[in-house]
Amino acid sequence: MQKSLGVVLPIVILSTLSQHSFATTGYFMHGYGVKAQGNAGASIAAFNDALTIASNPSGLAWLDSRVDVGATLFNPKRSSEIVGNLAGANGQYSANGREYFVLPEIAINKKVNDSVALGLAVYGNGGMNTSYRNNPYAAFGNTGEAGVDLTQIFVSPSVAWRYSENQSIGVATNFLYQRFEAKGISGFAPFSTDGEHLSNQGKDSSTGIGVRVGWSAKLNDVVTVGANYSSKIKADKFDQYRGLFAQAGSFDVPESYGVGVSVKASHALTLLADIQRINYSDVDSVGNVFSFDSLMAGNAFGSEKGQGFGWKDINVYKVGASYQLNPQLTLRAGYTHNDQPISESQTFLNILAPGVIKDHVSVGATWNIDRAQELSVAYTYGLKETVKGNQSIPTAFGGGEANIEMDQHILGLSYGVKF
Repeated sequence: MQKSLGVVLPIVILSTLSQHSFATTGYFMHGYGVKAQGNAGASIAAFNDALTIASNPSGLAWLDSRVDVGATLFNPKRSSEIVGNLAGANGQYSANGREYFVLPEIAINKKVNDSVALGLAVYGNGGMNTSYRNNPYAAFGNTGEAGVDLTQIFVSPSVAWRYSENQSIGVATNFLYQRFEAKGISGFAPFSTDGEHLSNQGKDSSTGIGVRVGWSAKLNDVVTVGANYSSKIKADKFDQYRGLFAQAGSFDVPESYGVGVSVKASHALTLLADIQRINYSDVDSVGNVFSFDSLMAGNAFGSEKGQGFGWKDINVYKVGASYQLNPQLTLRAGYTHNDQPISESQTFLNILAPGVIKDHVSVGATWNIDRAQELSVAYTYGLKETVKGNQSIPTAFGGGEANIEMDQHILGLSYGVKF
């Protein structure tokens, strides 16, 4: 097993870093691990596999030693529309220059004794991708294809301690690797502190470190509760895009936290519910509002209080159910709803990042091959959501409105083995 991991883990890490991801709850994943995806991401108080590190690391203390390897296929449909613009930008634009994205994941849990477990997970925290072959900003002096590509990867070693018969805590260190590219927006250089590092600089990367803390308690044989907290990660700056992001290229990972409950309603049926909070507005490059008045007041792209995407903090509500149909087969379903991070006034710049999906529905299943091995599958549909602009395009750019839209199909497959 150790020799196999020594070969597989580096391959999966390299494969992950070479892929683009496209997440759904804003730009975070809606669920970490294929089993959690089958429950629409509800997993703070449900510990199904070693990917619990990504939601509540205290769950490792309740699991056997195991390895989980999976991959998720994303098929997002992104588009935008500009109407009523006097500069000649009117039209419908497809951002689907690339249609399919594969995001692998791997996690391991090793029980040290009855109280302590050690784990490691490599997975995509989130991301965003748009690729417009027909540039929606062409009327404003921009040429070539337009779009952005953001990938955030976590490598998370962790430890969990079952400090009483029915309670445990866990800590995961989140080592961040993120990569970004923007193209097709060089025409906005007059509004940047460094127009040469606003667009078309290729892929740039940065790193950072943060922590995730989790707690869980089995109140009785029926009810399990959990809570988690992930710190804000102060990442290195994207130096090649210091003319785009506020504070000369700063792009941190926002903090998030949540609570969850699992109720064993019967011998076969388990009901789940989570509430999560993601504080996007605390990251200036994401949360700062795009405003022409602010631009004219000296807050150019890349400046200390530079222009951002105007994303708001969101709450995420998840419910799920798992049903043990027989000893070999478990069925899952779930639904997620989150607040809208993008307001009607902020759609113009978010043509590049239309993370507007609010609702997801999921189904999934796990087949126990034998006592040690299992296969899991999950399918999620991110329901189509449109945000229509309201005073979204500045008069200086011809006025009118930008409308943005997205829906998404997500298919996950994983293999787990106990050892």
